[in-house]
Amino acid sequence: MSRGDIVRLTPPKSEGREQQGARFGVVIQSDALTPLPTVIVAPTSQSARNTHFRPVIALKSEKTKVLVEQLTAIDVRRASDVVGHVTIEELWTIDEAVALVVGLH
Repeated sequence: MSRGDIVRLTPPKSEGREQQGARFGVVIQSDALTPLPTVIVAPTSQSARNTHFRPVIALKSEKTKVLVEQLTAIDVRRASDVVGHVTIEELWTIDEAVALVVGLH
């Protein structure tokens, strides 16, 4: 799994408020941290509102938003199915949005 990979997120075993159905995320974490048992991902959503801090990417020929304000670390076993990869241009817009959301500007 590499930075920029789009992965299928397996839901945790607990029942709660997490949305149902297939969920995807973009791996944000540096490849230098690959040996860790966790990985930082940004979930995606087709129904989330458009904002300047939610970059739009193509996922299986559909436009979807990357929810960088919801970055989370998950066990790598929950993100083992790589279904695609963002383009370099999409990764740049994700990087800009992450910098904005975490206050690096």
